[in-house]
Amino acid sequence: ATELGPVGYLSLDAVQMRGLLERFGLRLVAGFVPLVLHTPSMDGSRDVLEQVASLLEALEAEVLTVSPVADAAWSAPAPLDDEEWRRLAENLELAHELVAAHGLTMALHPHAGSVIETDVQIERILAETEVPVCLDSGHLAIGGADPVEFVRRHADRIVHVHLKDLDADLAEQVGAGALSLVEATRLGMFRPLGRGDVAIDEVVEMLDRHGYERWLVLEQDTTLTGE
Repeated sequence: ATELGPVGYLSLDAVQMRGLLERFGLRLVAGFVPLVLHTPSMDGSRDVLEQVASLLEALEAEVLTVSPVADAAWSAPAPLDDEEWRRLAENLELAHELVAAHGLTMALHPHAGSVIETDVQIERILAETEVPVCLDSGHLAIGGADPVEFVRRHADRIVHVHLKDLDADLAEQVGAGALSLVEATRLGMFRPLGRGDVAIDEVVEMLDRHGYERWLVLEQDTTLTGE
C-alpha cells in the first residue's frame, strides 16, 4: 500500500491514479494536505479538502491527514493568539466532519513548519479538540515531543502512523530555527529506520501494547530538485 504524497506529487485524477496503483500492485490508504485553518473563513481550504477527500474516497482510501499551516506557501508560522486558536480548533472539527462525509477518517498531523509543531502546541490543540491524530515519529521529535510518551498519553487518539527516524542534532537545529526543514532534509536529517536517534522499536512496541491495529507508513522525507 502507499499514500498520495504531497498535493501535486501524484495525479489528482482518480482514473489516472487507479491505473498507476494497479500497475504497481498497490492500494491507496491515505493522503496528506496542508490547510490554513486559523483564519475567519476556511473557504479556500474547504475546496482543497473536498478535492483530496473526493479522490481518496474514489480510491477507497481510509485516512486524510491534515497539517494546519500559516499560509499556502508554508511561511514560517507566527504564534497564534487566543482568537486564532479558537478558530483553528473550530475549523479542525469542521474539517473532521467534512472528511467523515466522504467515508474517511481525518487525522491531525503535527508537522515541523506548521502552526502545530512544538510539544506545547500539540498538547494544547489536542486538549481543545477531539479530533484524531497521526503520530509521525520524526516530526514529533523535531517539535520536542517524545514519540514513545506521546503514544502512552494519546493512544486512544492515534488513527494513523508515519514512522520516521532522524538525526537528533539536525532536528535540534530545526527546532531552534538554525536550519529550515528543507535545509535539514537536504543534509540528511531523515535517516533509514534504525539508523537514527528515534526509538522506533519502542514506538512500535508501545503502539502494540495499546492495541493499535491500523497502518504503519514508512516515510522517508526528501527534497526534489527537478534536475
